[in-house]
Amino acid sequence: MTDNQNQPRDYDAVLGGQSPPPVDGVVLGGIEGVKRCLSNPVTQVRVAALSEALKYGDAGLDVLIQGLQDKSRLVQRFAYRLLRQKVEPQVKQALQAYKPWNLQERLNKYRGYQGMNVPQFANRQVVEFDANVGIVEPVNNAYAIRCEHDDEEEEDLPTKFNRLIQKPNAEKLEALVFGLWGEAYERNSSSIVEALVDAKQLLTNLKAVFIGDIDFGECEISWIRQSNISPILQAYPKLEFLQVRGGDGLQFSPPIRHNHLKALIVETGGLSRDTVAQICQINLPALEHLELWFGSESYGGNCWIEDLNQILFEEKFPNLNYLGLRNSQFTEEIVSVIVGSLILDSICVLDLSMGTLSDAGAEELLNCQAINNLDILNISESFLSQEMIEKFSELDVRVLANNQKKEDGDSYIHSRYCSVSE
Repeated sequence: MTDNQNQPRDYDAVLGGQSPPPVDGVVLGGIEGVKRCLSNPVTQVRVAALSEALKYGDAGLDVLIQGLQDKSRLVQRFAYRLLRQKVEPQVKQALQAYKPWNLQERLNKYRGYQGMNVPQFANRQVVEFDANVGIVEPVNNAYAIRCEHDDEEEEDLPTKFNRLIQKPNAEKLEALVFGLWGEAYERNSSSIVEALVDAKQLLTNLKAVFIGDIDFGECEISWIRQSNISPILQAYPKLEFLQVRGGDGLQFSPPIRHNHLKALIVETGGLSRDTVAQICQINLPALEHLELWFGSESYGGNCWIEDLNQILFEEKFPNLNYLGLRNSQFTEEIVSVIVGSLILDSICVLDLSMGTLSDAGAEELLNCQAINNLDILNISESFLSQEMIEKFSELDVRVLANNQKKEDGDSYIHSRYCSVSE
């Protein structure tokens, strides 16, 4: 159903669309039989047990909550689909732990090209740092520091950052947002990276960092000069959320292992294949959310479908829930490959928005049975007809298909284009 949550159907998360074996044995065994089935090595039997658990009140809810920790992502997602319709306090608490941050933050329309800074980051309200006010709420707010455009007398960003970390409660900060650092098209982000690394002994509770919350009125996304980000990962082993905007000069080198990073977001108007290769070399066993904006070849976006092989076919990030392959000039090619990838059996959200998906590519998605294993499919800001969008209402998936674009009739340029490039 487009832009809506469907009621779960029995066995809608079973691999390959196959129904599990009959569950009469589970019925005869009562709640104890349900619990025994949860230890069965056959995934379909465990899914069937969860469906039966609904008959047993609070005891059944406890079984469903237990299913959120199952070793199979399909079982986890089936338990989640059943539980999200419930209102009991223990269920709400369990779902909050299962979904640790608000995905809607990422599914909303991109704000940078609307001339707006982000109001939320890492499930926290963004608050502009005011030296006169200090740090009032270091846990539930993300504190932002930024420079004014073309103000030569203003302090630079590292100096402002040093003012922030000297304030009371600085050691409790969990989320930081770095905005405009002066002439972002002339200077890269290396001074910010260095300042963060230097502060690692103080900011021991830091969980989330966003470098480059710069809107198009301050600096076009393709002009934002980034630098090597790996030192931040090395300095903050407890970091959970890393977001970067701008692809010029962006690097993740050397490749390292980071045990706690759950979300990596790279927003660009042109993403280098070298940068993608470096990301694929990072060992991120806890990564749940990977979001890449590929952008235009006119602004350095030289990635192609083969650059995604490690992500799509080699289980590079085994705990991935959300895969965002956004803002791409080759969305059609992504679709042609991903419909044959086993990754659709493990992720919950596939985000192909802001790209060049047409009705032809959308038809491939519709014909892929594994698409029904998703919770959310985001194909907003594509090039889809209303007739095609209506076909997606037949899927047992929440489909986002807002703000469709029109093909450009100019024969001298691509008729379909990614949403964010310059």
